[in-house]
Amino acid sequence: MALRLFRTTGYSTLMMPGEARVAPHPARIALWASLWIGLACNVAVWRLFTGDVAGLRTALTSFAILAGGSGLLFSILGWRRTLKPTVTLALMVASLLACGLWSQQLPIDTLWQAPSRAVLPNWASFLRWQLLALIMVLGVVPIVTVWNMSMRRLPGPSQMRANMAGAFLAGLVLAAGIAFS
Repeated sequence: MALRLFRTTGYSTLMMPGEARVAPHPARIALWASLWIGLACNVAVWRLFTGDVAGLRTALTSFAILAGGSGLLFSILGWRRTLKPTVTLALMVASLLACGLWSQQLPIDTLWQAPSRAVLPNWASFLRWQLLALIMVLGVVPIVTVWNMSMRRLPGPSQMRANMAGAFLAGLVLAAGIAFS
């Protein structure tokens, strides 16, 4: 039996310098999540690569609108306790909308014009393995990745500066996407 002189509570590693350096910045998590929504969950980009009717301009403007809008949301809610739930909700909604647009062969403009229930996939389509696999790849795998990441702890003022800078840049991308659509 080993003699223990000190009890370990787990709080000794809470703010160790090594943890702060290894963990990614919250802005990096927001950037990667918004890029994933803008590229991987964007049906116009899929149709551009498959040679369907979506043009380059449609793909670029939809990328700018989706990535800029989600980046703006993630930057505003980019605090330690709110970023991961926000990214989770946004990734699930984006993957469901992408699956609905893809399975019903709807154009990307349907996102902005049609009611939301017309864009979501039918309940019967959830019985097909292709739609479930697509939801797993687009939504579940990135969500599990985000929840397994540890975020860097920042003091309040530097977190606020990072959030405002990210919101400003994401707002510029969103405005450019809206202006060119």
